[in-house]
Order: sequence, then C-alpha cells, then structure tokens
Amino acid sequence: MGLKKPSCSTCATCGCNNNNGNSASSDQVVKDVDWDNLGFAFTPTDYMYVMKCCQGDTFSDGELQRFGNIELSPSAGILNYGQGLFEGLKAYRKQDGSILLFRPEENALRLRSGAERLCMPSPTIEQFLEAVKYTVLANERWIPPAVYASPVGNYFKEGLSPINLIVETNMHRASPGGTGGVKTVGNYAAVLKAQTEAKSKGYSDVLYLDSVHNKYVEEVSSCNVFVVKQNKICTPAIKGTILPGITRKSIIDIARGLGFQVEEGAVTVDELLEADEVFCTGTAVVVSPVGSITYLDQRVTYGKGGTGPVAQQLYSALTSLQMGVTGDKMDWIVRLN
Repeated sequence: MGLKKPSCSTCATCGCNNNNGNSASSDQVVKDVDWDNLGFAFTPTDYMYVMKCCQGDTFSDGELQRFGNIELSPSAGILNYGQGLFEGLKAYRKQDGSILLFRPEENALRLRSGAERLCMPSPTIEQFLEAVKYTVLANERWIPPAVYASPVGNYFKEGLSPINLIVETNMHRASPGGTGGVKTVGNYAAVLKAQTEAKSKGYSDVLYLDSVHNKYVEEVSSCNVFVVKQNKICTPAIKGTILPGITRKSIIDIARGLGFQVEEGAVTVDELLEADEVFCTGTAVVVSPVGSITYLDQRVTYGKGGTGPVAQQLYSALTSLQMGVTGDKMDWIVRLN
C-alpha cells in the first residue's frame, strides 16, 4: 500500500523537510551505523508518534513529533502503580527498497487485551496501525539494508549461535491470575534480579518454572520456549502466565505447515532435559537455539555446539517470509511503500 507521512508538528523549526509528505528514499540509510556490531540497546531515531487520551475518553488523532522526552505528572499511574504496557515490532527493507511490517495487527490486538487487563484505555486497531506506519516511514533512514533485520543488534550476544540457560527454582516470573500473560512493564522488572545473577555466572538468560508446582516450564525472561523430540515440537500452553508471543504463534503455524507435529500443553523439566533440541522465539530473538540448560547441579547440552536442524529450518522459513524473500501465503506482511 502507499502511505504518506503526516506533517511533523515541529517541522517549521526543525528543518526536517517532512512537510512534503514524502518518505525518505532507500539510499538514505544511516551511513555511520556499524550494523554488524550494533548491540541490543537503545538507539534514538528522528521521530515519535504521540496520541493522547483523557480519563474516561478515547484516544485522539495522533501526530508525529521530533523524538524527545515526554512530560508526566508525578501522580501518573505508570509511575505509582506500574500501569503501563508496551509493544515491539520490526520493520524490514527488501532488496527493492520497499518497507515491510510483520503482522502488526497482532501487536494491536495484544495491546488492547493488555489494556483491558490493566483497566487502561487503548487505541483502536486502526489507530495503532496508523501510528506504526507513520512512525516507520518517518524514521525510514534508520531501517537497515536488506541483509539486516532491524536497527538494533541481537537480543542475545550469541546471535543465532546457541545460548546457555539456567533454570530458576526460587524466583518466578508470573503466577496464575496475575499479569504474566500481558505485555506490562512490571513483568520485565521482575526478572532483572534472576537474570543479572545468571549473567554474572556466564549464562545467557533464565528459564522460569511455574509458581504452583515448580516443575513445569513456562518461558525465558522475555521469550517463549520450544522443545523438540523427533518430529514433535512442544511449547507451554498459553494459560495466563505466559506471554502470547507473535513470533511463537507464527512459528507454530509455520512448523505445522512444514509437517511437524506441534503440541501446546504442559512441558516438564524432565521433557526439557531429554529433548533433542530446545529453542526460544520472540520479536527480538526471532529464533534462538539453546546449547545447554543447567538445572540444579545437572547440565544438559544439545547438538554439537551449533544450531539444531529444526531451529535452523524454522528460522530460515520465518525470516525469509519477514524479509519478503518468499511468498506471503498467509497474508502476514504489510507493505508500506
């Protein structure tokens, strides 16, 4: 689809030439970024999109603004009660210069579900999609060349190389009836202590168990987990304590389309340790193979230090689709220009 950017509210003084409504050309990629060594960290871009909503009202039409700080009241719910949500997705640049989004409507739906759980107003699906599209086009020069995924490095420093996880047996990420199944800001603060301790011991991240029985696998700090045994792929079921990942959902569909038997249900630690392969999925990690898992005093390794065949097959299938290399038979891709 073709989409023009709205005028930036500060264009009259910022000199960005955004008032002409034309998106940046594909050769305006930021030249001084070392894309190969860009870590998973905050990188400020040019614009942000702002929509406001008064108490008991609906969201107004939004507008692009130059990226910068926002003003908050000291009594804001997010500061006092952690009443906040966020979503994350990537934009991709094809070889022909066109810009693609991957299933952005799923992010919109998840945001609305989370807002309902936290008693917050939320933008409509159309408002969310419009905000994402305008923001991406306004920051088009920050979309990497076609051979890269996004203007941020890999979530795990290992990239597609296998990561090493430790099973956490004392702290838990979420509990039944809580907010583990929505993308609320508090879920990420809660994992920092265990994650920091794990990384200080040389592990990549933490794998959490359920808080009731302490024996069923739930998820890694910020990504879903899959267990492979022969032709069967198992992943913990979504029951309110696990984030319904969009990459997770996509991998399940892709795997079934490739002939794998995929089951969503309870996954025990024993099943995890006896698996042929284990991998994680998420917007940031895409598909990340697991090289080892440590549980209590037992360390189990998978494969021979490389990416397992199932993880590699699913990674290739997903990224080829996201980047427009293969045909989009499922109608998941949104083209912006």
